[in-house]
Amino acid sequence: MPRPRGLTIRSVARGVLALLLVAAGVGHLTWGRRGYRIVVPGWATRMLHTDKDAIVVASGAAEVLLGVGLIALPRERRRLGAAIAAFFVAVFPGNVHQWRTGRSAPGLNTDRARFLRLFLQVPLIAWAWWATRER
Repeated sequence: MPRPRGLTIRSVARGVLALLLVAAGVGHLTWGRRGYRIVVPGWATRMLHTDKDAIVVASGAAEVLLGVGLIALPRERRRLGAAIAAFFVAVFPGNVHQWRTGRSAPGLNTDRARFLRLFLQVPLIAWAWWATRER
């Protein structure tokens, strides 16, 4: 039986996810760049042999590319969903570091906000996975 074309809950969820990724990426590349550098853990710069700014720029570029790809490359939807979920897993240690050190970033300027942000990661991973599967 052919699948109906048009708007579905998953397609709306993909669109919103893509929009959020692009917006977050643009924030990393522009107005929030300095604030995000503050929360990059020192071990990440040593492990990647680079500086904090390069990590912020790379993560911002990745977010923009993943968000745009999610809309522009429908045949790659499943792979992009896996890549987005992996990205959310990869940035989690930085979120933990931010919470443990009490460092503020754009929108995360209280201990409570930083702590609650940790619990957002699992739904983000699930959202990326679910929204990019057909059924």
